Amino acid sequence: MTRPARATAGETGAEPQTWPGAETRGAERAAGVVFRLLGPVDIHDGPTGTSVVPAGSKQRALLCAFVSHAGELLCTDRLVEELWGTEPPANAPNALQAHVARLRRLLPGPPSTDRVPGEERRARITTLPAGYLLSLGRATTDVQHFDLLCAQSRSAAGDPHRAGDLLHQALSLWRGPALQDSRYGPIGSMEADRLEEQRLATLEALYELRLRCARHSEITGELERLTAGHPLRERFYDLLMVALYRSGRQAEALGVYERARRCLVSGLGIEPGPALHARMQAILHQSPGLSTPHGTGTSAGAGPQQPHLDGEIARLQQRIDDLDRQQRALLDRFETLTAHQHRAS
Repeated sequence: MTRPARATAGETGAEPQTWPGAETRGAERAAGVVFRLLGPVDIHDGPTGTSVVPAGSKQRALLCAFVSHAGELLCTDRLVEELWGTEPPANAPNALQAHVARLRRLLPGPPSTDRVPGEERRARITTLPAGYLLSLGRATTDVQHFDLLCAQSRSAAGDPHRAGDLLHQALSLWRGPALQDSRYGPIGSMEADRLEEQRLATLEALYELRLRCARHSEITGELERLTAGHPLRERFYDLLMVALYRSGRQAEALGVYERARRCLVSGLGIEPGPALHARMQAILHQSPGLSTPHGTGTSAGAGPQQPHLDGEIARLQQRIDDLDRQQRALLDRFETLTAHQHRAS
């Protein structure tokens, strides 16, 4: 089933809270074959601008499993569980083999002018004694592109304007919730949760960079929507409080803290963490550290007055953010395993 690349919701707007997508079309055309998981699942052929969409939720779930573990052997039992859960058909291995065969036929090959004897250039699914393996060949994934842009942003930490633009490009690859329109089991569920956590952490990093660039007045609306959409995520409240304070809206910034406190107490039964509480105290006492950074105008050529210090601060902040993401990922994994254990018992 082939269809032309479609326009997506949210293609306009200043900040990538939703799903922009439009900015990446030119890049996708030059990228060749791209397996896309950051939104509706499909195989995008850049040169032709068409998308191959596996028919049926099981086909899409199978593609998600292969792409998220490209280059790794996926055993038959694991794939059977992914497609049928705890109630597989009597002939599950044969049924799985049929799904794999149909998926193989959807994988695009290289252009005839691009074929080189003895060189593997097309994506292919290999049948092995214990299961199956997807080799990407020269194809790529939108997740790889996203990760690359995020890594480039971290490398550009001393230039908050460029670092922010790179994160904006990374977020523009998202066309909807990860693995959208796909029925998935344990593999897909874990991958969707992992990617969503990456998206939210990247949004946090982007708005931190926007604050460093003195663009606080531009981002308050997006941060308001993010706190409403993710009421238990303290970092979004923190960023919103700083943006409001720098916009001369101290009372509203303090009001955000109270809103965060109510949400956390009612949702999790806990008070705001030390970082958010310290931010509230700093705003209450109008701490000089909350002032707009000097030398960070909105023009693209502007730069910080102390690039070495700013770069070191950015690297430390990135390390803190990385540790925070790892902790959240471990907690999510622990909760998932605990839930599985309870269901099994």
